[in-house]
Amino acid sequence: MKSRILLALPLLFAAFDISACKKSAEAVKPVEAFGAYDTEADWNDSTKLVNLGYQEAQGKRIFYQYCVWCHADATPAGPSNRSNLTPVPPLLNDGEKLNGESDEFMRNIITLGGSALGKSAMMPPYGKTLSAGEIQAVIAFTRAIAQPPYQRPGRPGSQYTAK
Repeated sequence: MKSRILLALPLLFAAFDISACKKSAEAVKPVEAFGAYDTEADWNDSTKLVNLGYQEAQGKRIFYQYCVWCHADATPAGPSNRSNLTPVPPLLNDGEKLNGESDEFMRNIITLGGSALGKSAMMPPYGKTLSAGEIQAVIAFTRAIAQPPYQRPGRPGSQYTAK
């Protein structure tokens, strides 16, 4: 009896192998975030997603840890403190205000704080809290979610104008 079971096992496994070959794989459906490291909901249209690369995703993580309380209308924990501040800090996606600022200016205001650049003293210096790479990641995240979209500076009509 035992030998018959042992002889039947290879036939049973072969039957499963053959039946598995007849199944076709499901087609891979492209998704909106294909190829992105992370996404962020568009702050102006929650039905859209903004795809983020690695550096931008790191900036998102830092933003939600340190900056969301003053540079967003809402936080994952509820309303932000933004409306209680004078002057009211710009939203991080406010492209009309922040697109005109250079990366160097943004790096300096994050590193040194607002009062060092003649801006609001309510903006604390993060130069000893965040590394230079983390500050650059926050700037990249700001550029990624900006509305209207951020356009890198370049000579108009030049082959060197960034896309």
